[in-house]
Amino acid sequence: MVDLELDELRREFLDETREKVMEMQSALDNLQDRTALDRLAYLAHQLKGSGGSYGYQRISTDAAALEKAVESLAAREGESSPHERERMQQYVTDLRAEIDRAASELC
Repeated sequence: MVDLELDELRREFLDETREKVMEMQSALDNLQDRTALDRLAYLAHQLKGSGGSYGYQRISTDAAALEKAVESLAAREGESSPHERERMQQYVTDLRAEIDRAASELC
């Protein structure tokens, strides 16, 4: 019974995480806006903390790397290079893939 309850909590977490990653993508598309940059950092920070709690270390690791990249960009007043944007986009893509992989394992 406990495993079924934990699986349900994980499904809910992954659904919420999927929504957060969609919001991350939107923020990433608007990096010139300081509010979007702050929101991206906040969402990455949330996933960094919660991913491991649900047993998804890869989500936590990718989110931590994204948070670090966003903080570095913010420290330079948001002046990003194409390489930085590409790297941040890859983190978001990796998060999406990991969510899909984890969700398929719960089915």
